[in-house]
Amino acid sequence: MFSSNPSPEARAAGIRKIVYLQEEVLLENGTAPAVPALKATAAAVVANPWLGTGPDTDLSEQAKLIAPQIARELTGRLLAGLGGAEAIEAFGKAAIVGTAGEIEHAGALIHTPYFGNLVREFLDGTSIICFADDRAEAGQPLVVPLWHKTQAATRSHYQTATARVADGPLPHEIVVIAAASTGPRPHARIGDRTTDRPVTAKILAGATA
Repeated sequence: MFSSNPSPEARAAGIRKIVYLQEEVLLENGTAPAVPALKATAAAVVANPWLGTGPDTDLSEQAKLIAPQIARELTGRLLAGLGGAEAIEAFGKAAIVGTAGEIEHAGALIHTPYFGNLVREFLDGTSIICFADDRAEAGQPLVVPLWHKTQAATRSHYQTATARVADGPLPHEIVVIAAASTGPRPHARIGDRTTDRPVTAKILAGATA
């Protein structure tokens, strides 16, 4: 059972706050979606453990210590808010490093097995997790891409969720984000990659000649 109280390990990882945002589209083009879906982001604001280090610094040891705790806390929020792993169909990840850090510091907390593999495990996924990263001042929103957690070719689940922390990241911090959705885009109807006809420039040229 998930508890909203961060574990001692999470506090030791330097998490200052967690921001959870959830949305539900009730009408799209004036019509209720055939498949109602919830979409959410969970963002952790953490101290940048590599602040002031040089570009030759090994980032792996700190990532190994911190990233799993962040993954557990963020997926816990998503599971609690969206109704459990069985309800979640799409996922994504992202990070924003503060202006005093390197963009690689953001990558170190989301582009390793210590984060991505655990997010995938906790949400019962098998797909590669699509991502976004950036360096920005506090309050900068970040659009997080999502796709189906087990069937990456399912085009109906290609969507985005926007995360924002009003007071983070401060220059010495990193915002780490996990996002998920319980269903497809409203009124999804553009087919699927597994059933697409072959399309090349040559084929199109012949088709329009």
